[in-house]
Amino acid sequence: MRVLQGRVIHPGRAHGRALVSSEPLSLLGGIDPETGIVIDRHHPLSGQSVAGRVLVFPTGRGSTVGSYVLYQLKRNGVAPAAIINARCEPIVAVGAIISDIPAVDGIDISEIRSDDWVRIEEGGQIVVGS
Repeated sequence: MRVLQGRVIHPGRAHGRALVSSEPLSLLGGIDPETGIVIDRHHPLSGQSVAGRVLVFPTGRGSTVGSYVLYQLKRNGVAPAAIINARCEPIVAVGAIISDIPAVDGIDISEIRSDDWVRIEEGGQIVVGS
């Protein structure tokens, strides 16, 4: 078990299996807001679902409308349980806040692998175990 400490973007507690990408992710055009499936054919997570997962990626990219895609994911019941970034940029931050999704950044995301069990605690503490 590893414990990582990050900066809280949006507070909350969550847990789930990690879905990790070393590539930035665009929310608009990258994830289907109806299904939670990554639809960007060029992205390493293409075809995978973010629903209920702890979504780990370095940073977001793309349009400010991406914040509302995250909100749509939440409303449709297919949002990630939490978001962990190396650097959370404003689009992802606003999306997490309006969607009430716990989000933490300032993390060395290479410490987390897809399918690791991840728990986000209050204060930006992340517990990683397999």
